[in-house]
Amino acid sequence: MEATEGEQPIEDAGQIVSPPNGGVNELLDVGQEENMEGEMEEFLGPQAQYNEEEEERKYYRRKRLGVIKNVVASSFGAMIVYSVYMGLLQMQLVLHYDMTYREVKYSNLGLEDIDQKMLMGINVTPVIGLLYTPILIRFLGTKWMMFLASGIYALFVSTNYWERYYTLVPSAVAIGVAIVPFWASLGNYITRMAQQYYEYANYKEEHVQEQRKLPKGACHSYIIIFQSLFYAIFNLSFVFAEFPMRLVLHGHLHESKHVLCNVKICGAAIKGIIPGFNTTVLTNLPRSMLLIQVESILMGFAFLSMIIFLLLCGPAYRPTEEIDLRSIGWGNIFQLPFKHLRDYRLRLLCPFFIYSGLEMLFVISGFSLSYGVCILGLKSLWLLIVVYGLSCSVFSLLSLSLLRLPRWVCLMGGAAVHAVLLVVLLALSVEPRSPEYLGPLLVITVLWGLGSALNKTGVSTVVGILYGEEKERLDVVYTIYHWWQAIAIFVVYLWSKMPMRAKLSILLATLLLACYCYWVMERRVAQKVPHRMPRIPRPRHKVKGYRYLEEDNSDESDSERSEEDDDEGERAEEDERVVEEMGAGHREGEGHGARAEGADSPRARRRGAEGQGAHVEEEQREM
Repeated sequence: MEATEGEQPIEDAGQIVSPPNGGVNELLDVGQEENMEGEMEEFLGPQAQYNEEEEERKYYRRKRLGVIKNVVASSFGAMIVYSVYMGLLQMQLVLHYDMTYREVKYSNLGLEDIDQKMLMGINVTPVIGLLYTPILIRFLGTKWMMFLASGIYALFVSTNYWERYYTLVPSAVAIGVAIVPFWASLGNYITRMAQQYYEYANYKEEHVQEQRKLPKGACHSYIIIFQSLFYAIFNLSFVFAEFPMRLVLHGHLHESKHVLCNVKICGAAIKGIIPGFNTTVLTNLPRSMLLIQVESILMGFAFLSMIIFLLLCGPAYRPTEEIDLRSIGWGNIFQLPFKHLRDYRLRLLCPFFIYSGLEMLFVISGFSLSYGVCILGLKSLWLLIVVYGLSCSVFSLLSLSLLRLPRWVCLMGGAAVHAVLLVVLLALSVEPRSPEYLGPLLVITVLWGLGSALNKTGVSTVVGILYGEEKERLDVVYTIYHWWQAIAIFVVYLWSKMPMRAKLSILLATLLLACYCYWVMERRVAQKVPHRMPRIPRPRHKVKGYRYLEEDNSDESDSERSEEDDDEGERAEEDERVVEEMGAGHREGEGHGARAEGADSPRARRRGAEGQGAHVEEEQREM
């Protein structure tokens, strides 16, 4: 091949190559090219100012702040939900109790009968909560269960725009269905946040990086702090619930001289709530537009709580953990609460669970009415509830002392305060319309709030400490706790017509039984008596994604991994035993057949495949 004119032939491996375009080679700016290469290396290379350890520390610091944000958001969300619910329910019951209001506005509806059925729906329906709560929580997830329950409370608010039987009663039943799942989700969520905070604070630990079970007592201090913070915020709901009563209805209420004109005695000597209480408590009826405006404001706060749960509360579990929790089978999930009752620790805490529900409902519907309203009048009701709420909120922070003191101090301290107050109330019978008793009643209210705060935070903290490392059991344990509280709510609903001394005697007997059972439980735990913990089945995944094709499941606990190893060991021993028996029976004539049959077992084939693979790898290394 000849080169054309103006082209210089270049020899390269025996071939003649012509310059492109047949023109003269253009010289590249070599200095500019080297400069660009240096900039690229500086951009893509390791940064001298980048500190990986410092960035990791900042990342987990943001994670810890996110956990605190989740705890505060869930606490304020629950506080707003119950402020709206209790405030609206109280205002509704006061209006419906007034005979003039019923006859003028809803003469043919029978509001009193509707209220009775509505209270029945709220108080009776939670009795069956143990049957469906774990299934709902694991199907929806902890965060979404809280969001759905807050939506049901918002539904109850919306039905008050149109007060009819077919609106009020179904919404009240829906609230009864949602009470146990809502509180079980809250308890589970707060304890899970304590576990997550420990993981983010100790992210360098080997058991945290491998997502193994937490060491015993690792997150107990965080459980104490978060439970105290939750109840300090939530108990403010009693304060905000009185805003509709104080700002809207207070000016429409009769004085104590009118509403208590037929009341003869107050306190421990009465039977029922307030016998002889006047059926007209309103001086004039509030305007319908005013009530609609109040309900609209409450509806807005109900939606605000839903938004808080939706946007500000992060997930309680990783997605893979939630899949594992619900993949054990719905039948097994249904059985878990009943199986966990075999644990003597839970059984011995049940009396305290019941008393925790009894005492709170008693102070709201028993003490505040039969003592407070009966002695001071209906206009003083808001003051007693506000003082109780503030007392509970402030004294909930006393449970932080458990960071230094034994865990029994909180429960036993609250029980001692309530025992003294119950004895005082058993002896307190007062004439109605006695304003000079305002001071003593406020002191009793503050002390009862002290006992309630220590009781609530103490029980929740003890449950969290006992099961703080069992993240796959928390929803079940808190379901049992709040189901027993629902049983207490049902008991309070049934005893409304009983004498006051009988109610106080039941409370005192339950408290003494709870203290004894708790002492027995702590004694057994101190003696290291083994408790019966039901086994959680391994997840059975229907969808085989890449995450579950791995040999090691990073989310399984040590107990599950040990159970799997035990099962494999049992299968191996069984295979070996079968081979030995068959070899001993046919040692002379059929020994070869027995060995062949033993080699056909799944585990033997797996061993053979592993051995063959190892042999091939060894040959490849030699080559």
